[in-house]
Amino acid sequence: MRLGLMAVPVAFFAVFFAHPVVAIVGRGLKADGAWQFGRIGEVLTRPDILDVLWFTTWQALASTALTLVIALPGAYVFARFDFPGKQVLRAVVTVPFVLPTVVVGTAFLALLGRGGFLDELAGLRLDTTVWAILLAHVFFNYAVVVRTVGGLWSQLDPRQEEAARVLGAGRFAAWRRVTLPALAPAVAAAGLMVFLFTFTSFGVVQILGGPAYSTLEVEIYRQTAQLLDLPTAAVLTLVQFAAVGAILAVHAWTVRRRETALKLVDPAQTSRRPRGTGQWTLLGGVLLTVLVLILLPLGVLVERSLDAPGGYGFGYYRALQSVEASGSTFLVAPLEAIGNSLQYALVATAIALLVGGLAAAALTLPQPRTDSAGGTPLAERLVRGFDALLMLPLGVSAVTVGFGFLITLDKPPLDLRTSWILVPLAQALVGVPFVVRTMLPVLRAVDGRLREAAAVLGASPLRAWREVDLPLVRRAVLVAAGFAFAVSLGEFGATVFIARPDNPTLPVAVARLLGRSGELNYGQAMALSTILMLVCAVSLLLLERIRPDRSGEF
Repeated sequence: MRLGLMAVPVAFFAVFFAHPVVAIVGRGLKADGAWQFGRIGEVLTRPDILDVLWFTTWQALASTALTLVIALPGAYVFARFDFPGKQVLRAVVTVPFVLPTVVVGTAFLALLGRGGFLDELAGLRLDTTVWAILLAHVFFNYAVVVRTVGGLWSQLDPRQEEAARVLGAGRFAAWRRVTLPALAPAVAAAGLMVFLFTFTSFGVVQILGGPAYSTLEVEIYRQTAQLLDLPTAAVLTLVQFAAVGAILAVHAWTVRRRETALKLVDPAQTSRRPRGTGQWTLLGGVLLTVLVLILLPLGVLVERSLDAPGGYGFGYYRALQSVEASGSTFLVAPLEAIGNSLQYALVATAIALLVGGLAAAALTLPQPRTDSAGGTPLAERLVRGFDALLMLPLGVSAVTVGFGFLITLDKPPLDLRTSWILVPLAQALVGVPFVVRTMLPVLRAVDGRLREAAAVLGASPLRAWREVDLPLVRRAVLVAAGFAFAVSLGEFGATVFIARPDNPTLPVAVARLLGRSGELNYGQAMALSTILMLVCAVSLLLLERIRPDRSGEF
């Protein structure tokens, strides 16, 4: 039964992920039909590539450290304090995570770039500096720490720390000896995810970094799309793949520790109104951080989209309806990108729900036993490998996947180069991991005795899953669909290669507008980014109303 459910996800990943990646790497490392592994050493010893590797690593470490420092107080506030508007604020801090990286880059360009808010206010520009990249990464990943660490923090029994204080430990000593060890797996898991997202950063670095800064992902794009140097791109893809694989392996270990280390309590029992000056000051500090770090860039983005030459209004939005207004940038009116993106995202969501739902069901079915020693080792290893496989699209170069689509899906029976389905397939690859991670905790929480009772009454495993599990996970399915829709809507790395000129998506349209000079193109980019931000924000606010009560999961 488990292998049957795994068949569709495995086939999907084999055809639309593994095959394109292997093909593009093979094309770069093969010459005259023979593998040229010597190219790996040649590429990795080049000074310019070493600079890229060094910058990619240290900016990811710096971004991760800065995010943890800024976001951990927020995790504590959301975990332990109960205050008016908490649920709305929780949704607000999560909005940046589902925003496309192109929108994040655009928002910080409006805040920190030439002619931006800070430039007009104080003559300060930070675009084309590493500080703009680091701040944008903190903005993007703040919710990862708040959700992951704060979720577990809210389920830790505060009486354990209180007992340590009764026995004579000071406030900090009790926290260091009791709470910090319990939180360590969650902090490590959040830090690793932030490192993964910043290590593979593309849109943010491309927009804010300028030519001076390049991560592995940006360099892969440059070598592939601009220089057509496939050998170098192939080597960098392998390096990124190895790094991502190591990060995911460590992350899986920290998640298993987090799931098994503690007995947790209902989060409703641990939160209360702030008490005393110190706690109210901490709450005020976190609210100020959210205002400056999250709301200010988004507010400036909206303001710039309305700041038309003739005064504040919807001039840039009206220009989106015209092909002539964008010059030769588009074959169709930029506004049509909204409809294209919505259609693609809906199809991608359906694919991600099918593939991810089957995968999550396979991972939660009871493991068949062959003896009393603990089951079938090979089957268990296959399942763990399958679980790791599902996460790889989050870290492997989307640029490689997109270009791989063009060179592999060009022959019958899968000649899809001119088909509209190519874009949703690429977007679904990114959506599947979110579907799996959203549904897995809920499926694992279903009492196995219910399935056993259904089996005793004669239900097959499939019918038992349909009659027992599915009714209990309907809300999780809706949440998974929302996340898949949001990330599909914002996918950029692969889509920039495969979206047709007459059917651009919103992120691709924004990037094209930013790539051209002129006040009108800049204003239209701000307007499209605002529309995309609002669609993602509305989707997330709806998710907050229906998401299941699994506070320890992102």
